[in-house]
Amino acid sequence: MNVYFACSITGGRDDQVVYKYIVDALLDDDHHVPTALLATSEVIKLEEIIDPVEVYQRDVDWIEACDLLVAEISTPSHGVGYEIGHALGLGKPVLCLHRRGIKVSKMISGNQDPNMDVLAYDTPDDAVHMVRAFIEKVIV
Repeated sequence: MNVYFACSITGGRDDQVVYKYIVDALLDDDHHVPTALLATSEVIKLEEIIDPVEVYQRDVDWIEACDLLVAEISTPSHGVGYEIGHALGLGKPVLCLHRRGIKVSKMISGNQDPNMDVLAYDTPDDAVHMVRAFIEKVIV
């Protein structure tokens, strides 16, 4: 599957280890993840030099081409919120994951779109299990 992974970049990188863990699992499962670079520490330097218009068009194109979107939402991000809304507007399945105990936006937690699941995880392994279960549900 073509999986768009969304995570905070400029809003904070405290969960970067979890981002990488999820993306590595997706890649290990032979999924295509065009945003895999976002899970690395190198992304900050690269994002500083790329034009915002290029980022917008690139990411919108990737969302439109993806089969589903997985977002780690523990760290608030305007961009991730936009990506989630865009994917839902296209009718794409969306999984939003966050660390248990973290408050998430009510625009996310209150969204009743049948294409979106919002789940809390305790460990990175839990998050990967939830991603895999979501993909299995979407495939059916």
